[in-house]
Amino acid sequence: MEQSPLLEGTSIGSFKRIIMARIPIGVDLLDAIYEVVKRENIQKGLILMGIGALSKAIFRNLKVFPEEYPITPKDRIYFEVEKPLELVSLTGYIVPLLNGQPHVHAHFAASTVIGEAIATYGGHLEKGAITHVKAAVTIGELEGIEMGKRWVEERKTEDLWLGSEM
Repeated sequence: MEQSPLLEGTSIGSFKRIIMARIPIGVDLLDAIYEVVKRENIQKGLILMGIGALSKAIFRNLKVFPEEYPITPKDRIYFEVEKPLELVSLTGYIVPLLNGQPHVHAHFAASTVIGEAIATYGGHLEKGAITHVKAAVTIGELEGIEMGKRWVEERKTEDLWLGSEM
């Protein structure tokens, strides 16, 4: 297949199964996702949705593009909110790291009330997003898709790859 300057890789597969989990109050959301991945032995998957409530969340975002890689904590902002939050979006993927262990990469958005207005924050899901009232997550396990992590020298990090060529 002809290389495209607009894509670094593509891969085609299908859903093997869909797993939905209800998460109890007071649980770290990322830990709960890893528990589903471990319990169901998921190596490759997509986080299709997540809804519910959180009592606390830490949003991680890139603050500046670094002059040199790899990206470090000084290039990021960690924004903590500790008050009632509505989990309005959760998406991401599960891939094996170079050492074979599954890795969850997820982004989320949550809203809260400030005065008489609703404010929504979003970012990378970090440990510290604590469930409250109720929470549910759905993961689609993938099969037949070529995806994982590879070392990317340009960014000095393991990064997502798709397909047999990068």
